[in-house]
Amino acid sequence: MAPRLFLLLASLAAPQLFAAPAEQLVAAARTQIGVTLRYDGSYQRIAYPDGDVPLDRGVCTDVVVRAYRALGVDLQERVHEDMRAAWKAYPANWGMKGPDRNIDHRRVPNLAVFFGRHGETVKPSTKAADYRAGDIVTWRLPQGLPHIGIVADQVSPGGTPLVIHNIGAGTQLEDVLFDFPITGHYRYRP
Repeated sequence: MAPRLFLLLASLAAPQLFAAPAEQLVAAARTQIGVTLRYDGSYQRIAYPDGDVPLDRGVCTDVVVRAYRALGVDLQERVHEDMRAAWKAYPANWGMKGPDRNIDHRRVPNLAVFFGRHGETVKPSTKAADYRAGDIVTWRLPQGLPHIGIVADQVSPGGTPLVIHNIGAGTQLEDVLFDFPITGHYRYRP
């Protein structure tokens, strides 16, 4: 088959393969809506690499991890290896003596450090125009808990970018970008 014809057929069959990485990330996150229906942050032993908890459950970090994994980027492995190489760069919030490949990638502060070390850190802002589809945002919830989500390619009627995240009712697309204090804003395009 001629290369041009193959590319045309492939683009018709799977247009997301030719989309920009940010668009691919958003599309991968969106596929979790209606699939991940519960919030479950319990510690579980999982395979390594490419380990995951059952798809019907998860936490906010699982939305991010699964979206990148759909693009061939295993944050479980990357975070674990980076923590092994630079343990002191990561927070000691949990009294750990070393990395734990079962949970480290499922903790917002660890993902924030990883994205800061290996991606682009963008200054948090209150301007909607400063956020692009595929950006990663972290927040501090009223209970003091950290949270993370992916900026979507859709905006609210008021022009605020929507966010794909799991804050308690499974993966959702919601207008929450400015609902909580933003603690981090990253672009990670491996």
